[in-house]
Amino acid sequence: MKIRKHNGLTFDDVLLLPKRSPVRSRNDVETSTRLTPSINMHIPVASANMDTVTEAKMAIAMAQAGGIGMIHRFMTSEQQVKEVRKVKRARGFIVERPRSTAPEATIAEAMKSMEQHGVGGLVVLDEWQRLVGLVTERDVMLAPADLTHVHQVMTPTERLITAPRHIAPADAQKLLYEHRLEKLPLIDDQGELVGLITGRDLIKSRKNPHATVDDKGRLRVGAAIGVSEIEMTRVEALLAAGADVLVLDIAHGHADHCIDMVTTIRQAFPAAQIIAGNIATREGAKELAEAGASAIKVGIGPGSICTTRIVTGFGVPQLTAIIDGAEGIAEAGKNIPIIADGGIKTSGDMVKALAAGAESVMIGSLFAGSEESPGSPVIRDGQKFKVVRGMASLGAAIGRKEAEREGDESAESAEDWDKVIPEGVEAVVPYRGHVRETLHQLVGGLRSGLSYGGAHTIAELQENAEFIKITAAGVRESHSHDVKRI
Repeated sequence: MKIRKHNGLTFDDVLLLPKRSPVRSRNDVETSTRLTPSINMHIPVASANMDTVTEAKMAIAMAQAGGIGMIHRFMTSEQQVKEVRKVKRARGFIVERPRSTAPEATIAEAMKSMEQHGVGGLVVLDEWQRLVGLVTERDVMLAPADLTHVHQVMTPTERLITAPRHIAPADAQKLLYEHRLEKLPLIDDQGELVGLITGRDLIKSRKNPHATVDDKGRLRVGAAIGVSEIEMTRVEALLAAGADVLVLDIAHGHADHCIDMVTTIRQAFPAAQIIAGNIATREGAKELAEAGASAIKVGIGPGSICTTRIVTGFGVPQLTAIIDGAEGIAEAGKNIPIIADGGIKTSGDMVKALAAGAESVMIGSLFAGSEESPGSPVIRDGQKFKVVRGMASLGAAIGRKEAEREGDESAESAEDWDKVIPEGVEAVVPYRGHVRETLHQLVGGLRSGLSYGGAHTIAELQENAEFIKITAAGVRESHSHDVKRI
C-alpha cells in the first residue's frame, strides 16, 4: 500500500496569482492553440463525444466558432459517417463531390434531392458522368408548369462559366461577382468536373474567419471510436469520410487494449490524428504518448454527471491529473498536447486547466443545454431544460449495445440490465440558447485570465502560472457573498 504525501488538487482548491501585465486590452491576447500537433484551433475548446452533446449540428457550430466537435459513437458506423460528412459539407472552398442529377430527371425529383441534401443546386451529369449542365433552386422553383424535366430548365455546359481546378479563392470570388453566379464548376485538363465553388461557401468563410478548417477549407470534425478490434472497420470508414481526428472513447485509457488500439491505428494509418485517454496519471500519459497518440485526454471522474470515483473509489482530482499528465508526456520525450476533459464549470476553471498544462479543454454538460445539442428541450415548471447523461450511465450503456449490434435484428436483444454497474447519471440542464453564446462567455473569461496572468498567449500563461492553495473560506470568498442576488 502507498499513500502519496501531496494532496490531489482540483480547480476549486487553488487560485492563480496575478502577475504584472503588459496586456493593455483583452483584445491584445491570442487564444489559439493546438488540438494535436497538426490541428490548430482559434479557441481552446472541444465539445465532448457524448450522445447528448455532439452530433453534426454541434460540431458545425463548434468549428465555425474556432473550436471543434467530437461526434459520439453511440450509433452505427454508417450513421456516424453520415454525421461526419454533414460537417465536412457544411463549408468548404471546393465541394469535391457535388450533388448531382441526370438530365432526364424530373423537376420534382431535383427539388426533392436539393431539399434532402440541403443544397441550392445540382450539377447535371450524363450517363458517362460528364458535366452537361447546372440546375439551381431558382431554376426549378420558377419553372413554368409546362416544363417538367431537368434538361429543360438547366443551364447547359456551353453557357456555363467554369474555372480550372486550382483557381485561387480571390479569383473565384471575382468570377462569381462579375458574372453574378451562384455556383462555379471546376474543370480539369481533360474537361472533367472535379469540383464546385459556391458563393454561399465563400460568404460563410468571410462570416467565420477564425473557423477551424482543413487545407481544403472544410470544417474540421472529430469522431469517437471504441477500442475493440472490430472498430478498425469504423476507423477506416471515418477517415475515408474526412474525419480529422479520432477519439478513443474509453473510461480507463491506461489499459492494455487502449494502448494496443493506439498502436494498431498508428501502424495502419500513420498520418491519422489520434486522441487517446482518458488517463489521470503520469504513467498513463507517458505510455499512451509512447504508443503513438497525437494528444492525451485527461480526466477520470471530474465530470458533473460522472460517478466513477464514487462507484469505484478511483480517480485523481483534475488539476493534479493535468499537471501529472504533462510531466508524463515530457518523460516520454514527446511534444503532444493535453486535453483537459471534465470538471469545467466556469471560464476560471478553463484558465486554471490551461495554466496547469492543458492546451485545450473538452466540455460536456455546459454544452448539453445548447440549441445545437441532440434532443429537444423539455419544459419543467415553466423553464426549458435539456437532458444530459454520462457515457457510463445505464441509458448510455443501452445505447452502446444497440450501436454495437449495428442494426442486426438477429443479435440478442434481451440484456440483463440489472447486472450493469453505472458510473454516470442522467440529468437535466438549463436550456442555454446557442452554443456560441456560451463560448463567448468562456473565451471572454479566458482573455481576461490571460491579462491577469501577464500573458499574451496560452503558452505564456503556462510559463507565468503560479498557483496558491485556498481554504473553504477562500472558495466562499471567491463567489458572490453577503448580498442577495437578483
